[in-house]
Amino acid sequence: MPRPKIAIPVPHSYRPDYAQRSLPQYVHAVEAAGGEAVVIQLDQTSEAIARQATACQGVLLPGSSADVDSQKYGAERNPLTNAGDKLRDAADELLLQDAHNMHKPILAICYGMQSLNVWRTGSLVQDIPTQVKTKIDHSAGREVAKAHKVLVDPVSNLAGILSNSSCEQIAVTPELKGIGLPVNSSHHQAVERAGDGLRVVARCPDDNVIEAVEGTQPGHFVVGVQWHPERGIDDDAPSQALLNAFVRAAAKK
Repeated sequence: MPRPKIAIPVPHSYRPDYAQRSLPQYVHAVEAAGGEAVVIQLDQTSEAIARQATACQGVLLPGSSADVDSQKYGAERNPLTNAGDKLRDAADELLLQDAHNMHKPILAICYGMQSLNVWRTGSLVQDIPTQVKTKIDHSAGREVAKAHKVLVDPVSNLAGILSNSSCEQIAVTPELKGIGLPVNSSHHQAVERAGDGLRVVARCPDDNVIEAVEGTQPGHFVVGVQWHPERGIDDDAPSQALLNAFVRAAAKK
């Protein structure tokens, strides 16, 4: 059977160093999971991007060193917020609209999760270190393989995906267990209020920062995670489980 085509926008339009370093990891992750990566160049016309989107069966929104423009969610810009990326935002919106209309699977990673959430009318914490009381370094970076743990809602699609991988079970209360997952972490922003049609399914147990959301529409694979599973595709079972599930969902389209 042909591999499902997965649209991946170039991570950043005006930082080629960042894009060249990060994009190959997403391409490799998709291909290792059984998909065919289709890189969406950001300097194309809207019509060209829309044609590429139509030909794909899934969308992966990658991370970025930009931040989503706070005006998009009605907030005054925090001075510590990074500059936006209009070309990346425009590509994300076109890909998300196509995926929403056609019920194509969406996997949104780090900035991609924030972009998804704002597109769905949610809001963001603009700078975790100054807005959240925490001892966790959410911007630890790629050099730290396991920066902290997240706790995944046991009654979620994400939990179902992860349940057969090597995640440990953490007892939250005598009545409730969640899936405890050690993750990497390279972000200074996070979801503040989940957007329409999204629900929070994972948090950092140390400071309650939102770490994952998923779509509420039955049968439509929509998952956003704040960590970077693409970095673990070769040797991390939870990362493999998530990317494999995403590509399998795309293969059904």
